[in-house]
Amino acid sequence: MLEIKDLVVNYGSIAALHGISLRVEQGSIVTLVGANGAGKTTTLRTISGIVKAKSGTITFNGEDITHLPPHQVVARGLAQSPEGRMVFSNLTVMENLRMGAYLRKDTANFVKDLDYIFAIFPRLKEREKQTAGTLSGGEQQMLAIGRALMSKPKCLMLDEPSLGIAPILVRTIFDKIVEINRELGLTILLVEQNANLALEVSQMGYVLETGRIILADTLGGFAGESAGPGLLFGGWRKLKK
Repeated sequence: MLEIKDLVVNYGSIAALHGISLRVEQGSIVTLVGANGAGKTTTLRTISGIVKAKSGTITFNGEDITHLPPHQVVARGLAQSPEGRMVFSNLTVMENLRMGAYLRKDTANFVKDLDYIFAIFPRLKEREKQTAGTLSGGEQQMLAIGRALMSKPKCLMLDEPSLGIAPILVRTIFDKIVEINRELGLTILLVEQNANLALEVSQMGYVLETGRIILADTLGGFAGESAGPGLLFGGWRKLKK
């Protein structure tokens, strides 16, 4: 569904990505892990069209989207929940969700999709008239994911969904990610520093280090293979050798 080949991205004279390649199969959860500054957010922002690639290609559903502007990327079915949530703090929860659907023309399904988001994130329903800036960090993350879902994406990109969230809510957020993937069949590209938790729910993982993919492997995820973090990272070590 989504494929990156030999992607190079520079910020001025500084190289951020050094020819990375990765694939995201339809219906899967794929995780990209790495330390701060590894290039994870740059990868997502380049896919979204916010950052321009120096070279390489980004293909989505067979179409080259490497040089498309962000609104055209969203229109083709790629949505991003950004790092730090980036909700519209002066707008209400409902207004934020409506902003996520601004490109949609199928208004008949708007209420149905809104009901689904309120079903998986009932706190948003309770706070639909509340301004987003007054929500907790976990509630804002739910809103950011819900807003991205309102664009009716075919592939959802999540950038650090556990960042700045109370530990008690982190597991809830990841459970909801799995639920969305299962119930909607939605393809998910997940960027996360909490490697153990992210890899538990993924079918494929990539390790990014200083702008390069250094390791990659298929994973058990939630597919029934109870592969714990120790087993997963054992796989990484074998690849590295």
